[in-house]
Amino acid sequence: MQICVKKLAALNPPHRQLRFIFYHAEAQTKFLLQPIEPDTCVSLIKQCRTFRSLQSVHTSMLKSHLHLNLFFSTNLIAQYASLGSMSHAYTLFSTFQSNDVFLWNVMIQGFVDNGLYYRSMLLYSQMRELGIQPDNFTFPFVLKACGCVKDVKFGVIVHGNVMEFGYVSDVYVGNSLISMYGKCERLDTSRLVFDKMPQKNIVSWSSMIGAYAQNGHYKEGVSLFSEMLGEGITPNRAVILNVMACVNTGNEADDICRVVIDNGLDFDRSVQNAAMVMYARCGRIDIARRFFDGILEKDLVSWASMIEAYAQADLSLEALKLFKQMILQIILLDSVILLSVIRACSNLASFQHARCVHGIITRRFYKNQIALETSLIDLYVKCGSLVYARKYFDKMQERNIVSWSTLISGYGIHGNGREALYLFDQMKASIKPDHVAFLSVLSACSHGGLIVEGWECFNSMSRDFQVTPRPEHYACMVDLLGRAGRLNEACDFIERMPTRPDAGVWGALLGACRIHLNVELAEVAAKYLFELDAGNPGRYVLLSNIYSSSGKRNDADRVRALMKRRGVRKIAGHTIIEIENKVYTFVAGDQSNPQTNLIYTELEKMINRIREVGYVPDLNFVLHDVEEEMKEKMLNVHSEKLAIVFGLLNTRPDSVIRIKKNLRVCGDCHTATKFISKVTEREIIVRDAHRFHHFKEGACSCGDYW
Repeated sequence: MQICVKKLAALNPPHRQLRFIFYHAEAQTKFLLQPIEPDTCVSLIKQCRTFRSLQSVHTSMLKSHLHLNLFFSTNLIAQYASLGSMSHAYTLFSTFQSNDVFLWNVMIQGFVDNGLYYRSMLLYSQMRELGIQPDNFTFPFVLKACGCVKDVKFGVIVHGNVMEFGYVSDVYVGNSLISMYGKCERLDTSRLVFDKMPQKNIVSWSSMIGAYAQNGHYKEGVSLFSEMLGEGITPNRAVILNVMACVNTGNEADDICRVVIDNGLDFDRSVQNAAMVMYARCGRIDIARRFFDGILEKDLVSWASMIEAYAQADLSLEALKLFKQMILQIILLDSVILLSVIRACSNLASFQHARCVHGIITRRFYKNQIALETSLIDLYVKCGSLVYARKYFDKMQERNIVSWSTLISGYGIHGNGREALYLFDQMKASIKPDHVAFLSVLSACSHGGLIVEGWECFNSMSRDFQVTPRPEHYACMVDLLGRAGRLNEACDFIERMPTRPDAGVWGALLGACRIHLNVELAEVAAKYLFELDAGNPGRYVLLSNIYSSSGKRNDADRVRALMKRRGVRKIAGHTIIEIENKVYTFVAGDQSNPQTNLIYTELEKMINRIREVGYVPDLNFVLHDVEEEMKEKMLNVHSEKLAIVFGLLNTRPDSVIRIKKNLRVCGDCHTATKFISKVTEREIIVRDAHRFHHFKEGACSCGDYW
């Protein structure tokens, strides 16, 4: 390469090269500044692909006075808008005092295409004030803007104008109305517009099915698609993509794929990507992977979709394995893929992988940077490292309400309610809290037993910030009162609720009944839960455990029998631990680990050591009707204890042991872990389904309040 450069330099000395460059630059400038002929003006405008070249054409138009021609200037405005230069487009637009609706439409479209939705709506209002009558091209742009910002009030006004000026029957305007109302969660109005349309095209059907998908009405979306096929309408890519978002069963997915093949869309990459997501959502991750492997030219969406599918299916190791393959193929990453990878790491609670992803993000600036940074904070929280989460939060150049809420929630689930409240007060000084922020701080108060502070936060929602409490906020308050043993207050609070209590509220009360062994109230809460949340196995197991702990074995058996009749299966408990980038999974009584014999030998020694310093097994946590000696043996081989001992055997004496339990940590294991941290002088961090427990020197961060 260096030799070629030297030869070129010899042939063209520096002064000659410079003369050559200047000559061509001067010639090009002279050409661009030549007056433009009217018959080539529009063609030259549309050929411009850069802002600089368009400015040159604009300059030439000024010399030829073609800028005074409305038609030529309208095309110039449109091209400025398409290149993203809305300031120049609007400046040029403002020079014309024209009532030409086409000019206004171009400007409104420019704002919409560049994401300046409120500006487009304001311009439409100005247009109406000036008495300029909109046409069937105006309305779709303005309605799209209303949908994107979910301003249904303005959308209703525009709908009134549609009827006023006689465009109700226009199919394109009708399609835009369907889409707008769908995005604004006015599904009934969307369907009303759809049903009243005298003529429908494929976009009409696609818009309505898309509205069903966006609002979670999946059965209706699939049903409407079947109706469309019944009328002999040939589906296109857009309608297929929308109906795929509605599919939730394997049989429906198979039916849609047959339609795709029959209409020759099976090699469309967008359809293949959507099919992958569809099958993953239906629990057929194997078919999703076959679709992924069958895509000959995979794009970023293909990789992101498959990684996200694995993450949502809780197959985090597969997601990370695929991510490594992607990196090896030197495919440029984007924020969407990284968000999926972060989700996989969060599910795994992998601190090592968190550090790796952190390095990737900091080496390059990505779009949605604030979303990535917030997700990384959440990842560190879920990996048990509040220190790293706080450091990263403090370094953020920009924070939004989600960033604050994420860290506030993190302090809460790690048992540091006071710090969560302090952070919440800091946030209020710069950002108005929303329902998510209040949920985060109320949850932190609940985990920390901060009753007075929790009441103050709850009362301030509507009083000071005009935030209406939602069912989840009421559930937090029931949890707060219930954990503290104020069960009667919790019941009174439920009775005073302005809306019907949902499963979250009754679940919080049932959880409190477990802590305080209130069988009578537990039966009341369970009665509602078995109606509202009949498919949730945790509800049955919790009531059964309450009965067992209260000595009501027959009632416990009755609840287990009810589970069996209803086909509800208990989720198997397991604990995972990551050592040297490898993840190990343990279940109760596990015998699959290569070090099984060593683990059990060391476990027996550990139980004897902690007995000597005060540990007494809590046999209430064995729910089987067996002899006490067998109960103790069953307690000793719980998955938490096996994982901790394995960690002790395979990590440095000064390192932190991190484990993750998929269910609530066992009460006996909680007690045993406190003693293990004391006799081994090791810090042990346990993440369960609800919160974190930091064990150190014989104590837990939760203060036994959990």
